[in-house]
Amino acid sequence: MIEAIIRWSVHNRPIVLLIALLFTVGGVLSVRFTPLDAIPDLSDIQVIVKTSYPGQSPQVVEDQVTYPLTTALMSVPGATTVRGFSFFGDSYVYVIFDDDTDLYWARSRVLEYVNQVSSELPQGVQPALGPDATGVGWVYLYALTDTKGTHDLADLRALQDWFLKYELQTVDGVAEVASLGGMVKQYQVQLSADKLRAYQIPIAHVKRAITRGNQEVGASVIELAEAEYMVTATGYLKGVEDIRQLPLGVYSQGSALTIGDIATVIETPQMRRGIAELNGKGEVVGGIVVMRYAENAKTTIDKVKQKLAQLEASLPEG
Repeated sequence: MIEAIIRWSVHNRPIVLLIALLFTVGGVLSVRFTPLDAIPDLSDIQVIVKTSYPGQSPQVVEDQVTYPLTTALMSVPGATTVRGFSFFGDSYVYVIFDDDTDLYWARSRVLEYVNQVSSELPQGVQPALGPDATGVGWVYLYALTDTKGTHDLADLRALQDWFLKYELQTVDGVAEVASLGGMVKQYQVQLSADKLRAYQIPIAHVKRAITRGNQEVGASVIELAEAEYMVTATGYLKGVEDIRQLPLGVYSQGSALTIGDIATVIETPQMRRGIAELNGKGEVVGGIVVMRYAENAKTTIDKVKQKLAQLEASLPEG
């Protein structure tokens, strides 16, 4: 057999050279377009369901959120393992599928079952699917620093959350950009129990007043001089003073009772459960770029670097 192959190759040299050339070109192209990654992606096909239940203990989260979701997701087609984890204010459910399952088919099936069980969860609790990434999708990490000291950690975190994050999510191959570090600004309404009792105002009434006071609605149109003008009511809260002026009711004399009369309103950072630090030089604001499932890590990193280079001109000085 071997002698026949050698004899045929000797008598058909052009064909043998052509085949060798085709194999060479194919090998070069394969090497050129082979996805490069520091860690081979050998993780399972999994879908993560994250549910926030703010202010609740792990046991309450387990009983009211994690358990209903876990029991419902155990019947998802193709699922081999369902794991639930309960933390303070958060629930995570991992649904692991067979290796030959398409990830996006699995996500659609999980979403169907999550929609079915959502009615059994506490009011206001809404589950959400995690990014279409894997456990080794963390491909890039960057820090946002201020070399001139003109911006504090709250300013840098706002710049990360409302500018850089959205810009980087438009890059091909990026599934999610997670923010970490810094200070997340929030407004706190510190109620006075004595004043609430004196004015006989329940806390739920204060909550409703703040919710209703931070709205902007439309009221159709009016016609003037053969032209239509849209009518809107502007009511978004823009600062501490706006919250203080929200009405709660009226005194017996007829004057308005506001949030500022029964509470202290301040602007303060949200409670933190961790920090981001860079090279022992202090706190910074950072971002984690998570790659989409089955993407080329090197190509995604190069595109993220190009995008960050383009965005430098749009950042504040320093």
